[in-house]
Amino acid sequence: MPTQLSVNVNKVALVRNTRHLGIPSVTRAAQLCLQAGAHGITVHPRPDARHIRADDVHALAALMRGWPGREFNIEGNPTQNLMDFIRAVRPAQATFVPDSEDQFTSDHGWDLADAGVAARLRPLIDECQGLGVRVSLFMDPLPELMAAARAVGAERVELYTEPYAAAWGTPEQGRQLQRYAVAAQAAGDAGLGVNAGHDLNLHNLGTFVARVPGLLEVSIGHAFIADALERGYAATTEAYLSCIAQAGRS
Repeated sequence: MPTQLSVNVNKVALVRNTRHLGIPSVTRAAQLCLQAGAHGITVHPRPDARHIRADDVHALAALMRGWPGREFNIEGNPTQNLMDFIRAVRPAQATFVPDSEDQFTSDHGWDLADAGVAARLRPLIDECQGLGVRVSLFMDPLPELMAAARAVGAERVELYTEPYAAAWGTPEQGRQLQRYAVAAQAAGDAGLGVNAGHDLNLHNLGTFVARVPGLLEVSIGHAFIADALERGYAATTEAYLSCIAQAGRS
């Protein structure tokens, strides 16, 4: 199966929140991306509601019910506000991210070498799965932690790709890419599906998709919305899907 594209619409909400006019519309953005072929929609509703708000989550959940087979992915820290959303709307996937409440953006994965972290996550993962929600854990590309992610009950990991993106076009690019390939292989060997996200864009995405084994899904927000400001939602969706398809043929 080709790598799936999930569009993160947080930045649409960020722009909307600067005024009180309700534009641009988060649900309209999601609808246009889905119509153009996006496989899913991702949101990360933070406790301070600085972009995605609670009513956005519910409105998007209602929208997604009209798109069977497409995925609604809700990200966040399960020790903050995430679980309330999971219980209320039961998305296809919940991505657990170890962010602090005031964190600017996600910048690290779960430290599953810490037994206390694993113990806190296990009952929350169990609860999600009891609700029929697949759980993915946001992880650094550390192959030695992939078996621990499976042991705690996760079905997927989302590899945090900022170090790869930061190394793009530098002498470090090859080394960083190899780290992700090895981590993805370890995840697959442990029985996990592999997602990826953070600072992927039209320049660095194709190489990542071509070289990282078993990549099921990429979640792209900031670069996608930046491109959409110039190209429009539909053309941007098509460009990312084309990038993925070409990488799959390489």
